[in-house]
Amino acid sequence: TVTSSAFPAGGRLPARFTCDGQGVAPPLAWSGIPRAARSVAIVVADPDAPGGTYTHWVVGGLAPTVTSLDGSPGGGTALSGGAAQAVNSAGRAGYDPPCPPSGTHHYRFTVSALDVASPFGDGAPTATALAAIEGHTIARGTLVALYSRD
Repeated sequence: TVTSSAFPAGGRLPARFTCDGQGVAPPLAWSGIPRAARSVAIVVADPDAPGGTYTHWVVGGLAPTVTSLDGSPGGGTALSGGAAQAVNSAGRAGYDPPCPPSGTHHYRFTVSALDVASPFGDGAPTATALAAIEGHTIARGTLVALYSRD
């Protein structure tokens, strides 16, 4: 189960977490990680992007005992030791705030429990990191937020 103290499931993503605000990563919390998990990964993606799914953030290697992340600038300052950030669709590691060009977009905050401790290293290419997460996921939960600029 994935939740945020900043928005309800299916609710509007507050502007402070987008390009229209401070562009910080929102706080996230999760529960129900299986005992067999060796790490946790987070992927934030927009399937409504004009060019296909846009990946805003990829984090891997969080300890399975970690159950939340506070929102932070760049998405990286609050990560625990051993955690890594892959390159996002903007071409850099870290949180890239949502900035939809038009219409309402669905932002999926997915938390995955993995059977490996460290699925990828800092700066891994997006496709490599996503494939590593997909190949080692033993459980997952998703929280969806909506955002539009019109």
